[in-house]
Amino acid sequence: MAVHPLAGNPAPASSLVAIPALLKDYETIRPDTGNPAQRVSFGTSGHRGTSLDGSFTRSHVLAITQAVCEYRKAQGIGGPLYLGADTHALSGPAARDALEVLAANNVAAHISENGLPTPTPVISRAILRYNAAGHRAKADGIVITPSHNPPSDGGFKYNPPHGGPADTDVTAWIQQRANELLAEDLAGVKRLDYDKALKSSEVTVTDYIMPYVRDLAKVLNMEAIAGSGLRLGVDPLGGASLPYWEPIAETYGLDLKVTNPALAPDFSFMPLDHDGKIRMDCSSSYAMANLLHNAKHFDLAFGNDPDADRHGIVTPAGLMNPNHYLAAAVWYLFQHRAGWKREAGVGKTLVTSSMVDRVAASLSRLLYEVPVGFKWFVEPLLSGAAGFGGEESAGASFLQLDGSAWTTDKDGLIMDLLAAEMTARLGMDPAEVYTMLTERFGAPVYERMDAPATLPQKKALAALSPEAVKARDLAGSKITAILTRAPGNNAPIGGLKVVTENGWFAARPSGTEDIYKIYAESFLGRDHLTRLQEEAKDIVDACLKSVQ
Repeated sequence: MAVHPLAGNPAPASSLVAIPALLKDYETIRPDTGNPAQRVSFGTSGHRGTSLDGSFTRSHVLAITQAVCEYRKAQGIGGPLYLGADTHALSGPAARDALEVLAANNVAAHISENGLPTPTPVISRAILRYNAAGHRAKADGIVITPSHNPPSDGGFKYNPPHGGPADTDVTAWIQQRANELLAEDLAGVKRLDYDKALKSSEVTVTDYIMPYVRDLAKVLNMEAIAGSGLRLGVDPLGGASLPYWEPIAETYGLDLKVTNPALAPDFSFMPLDHDGKIRMDCSSSYAMANLLHNAKHFDLAFGNDPDADRHGIVTPAGLMNPNHYLAAAVWYLFQHRAGWKREAGVGKTLVTSSMVDRVAASLSRLLYEVPVGFKWFVEPLLSGAAGFGGEESAGASFLQLDGSAWTTDKDGLIMDLLAAEMTARLGMDPAEVYTMLTERFGAPVYERMDAPATLPQKKALAALSPEAVKARDLAGSKITAILTRAPGNNAPIGGLKVVTENGWFAARPSGTEDIYKIYAESFLGRDHLTRLQEEAKDIVDACLKSVQ
């Protein structure tokens, strides 16, 4: 992958989105429902888009929120709806528009105090806390966020009463109904003026911050972190975690400093990412360049994306690869959580490093391997069947100290603080823990690459059967498994995974581009990885050869 010459450097003015034009387009553009790119489309993380091309506008938000109101009514969901939003320029207007529809539909909506941004995990935590209290009418939630996407983007996620990302049957229903409303020019949307909505008896201003902060002692050993005297630095990357870090430090007596408290809708303080775009990706060394520059002042540092469901861990050795940190976290957690069930397993997505597999096996823990998407961890975390769920894109959550669910969505804040707990209790930071693991289990090399594919080829890839693969060896090793369904729950993976003793590859079609993605990992080094990637492409191409 070519790296932009300005990657990791301050964003020039020419790369900044024009916020007034962005907001004007949000308010004025009416989506063309005959254009699939401008229809409501829920992916693994909700509906995302930008007003600049008509894929995320006021019309979308009004239609989706009305569809959510109708869905929850049909399902008998009558408790409060927790509404949160991150710091993207479109998130504030979208949250206000959503509230107008919620109030008009007599939904008991809870919003943050003083309009402060709210992280995704805080909404998940609020839903679970309310529903665990035994209320007959259950709560659910909405988060307005496009995650780490560029400043021009907007996003809309719905979390049902289980607190995690909505499953495909739910999102399919909401998507279909929202598109019907768009086609009807929003005739079926109920809406109340924003000022009237704020004064409505249905709307409650809620302190999201302190209940979450106080509950952190239920999921982490905060005393150990405070007692260690570790110097901690955090860069919220201009996101929703910013208002949370100072209360966390004050409540638990941590030596913690926010290295960059800046908030700006154009994220002009962000360095450019690998491709020259502004992207708040806390797993990218380019996006995290500011924190990496300041890291020498701290024993440990971390960052989060705008809705704080992802983590980026910086040790004296640099920014950790997300796969490396997940393996270190699993190794630590399952030896320092006496309150967890002995049968609690390790959850990972099928494109997450097999180092996690080896760590889980060494701990005699069941591996729960699922398709891409955090929604697959909801039920295992709720039941305690999985103590941890994580994915290679730097998203994870884990159980409370007593073995009950903390969140059923990704929580970047607890993953940050877990790194501090690990360092405090072991005297080794997570990077040192991972080095120890490589000495025991081998040092894998992991990479993702893209290959061209037509729409028919992408559809064919998503529907492959194991029998389509005729190869019996891969990169010099015997193939031990050919998967089109995840071993952990037998759900379709929407692609293909081929495994050997020394490595594996997985191929999945892109939902937005004319490509398919090849994830590959080798425990035999870089040259073997290259051979594995080449043969992976040959295998996939052979499977798709008959598809034009």
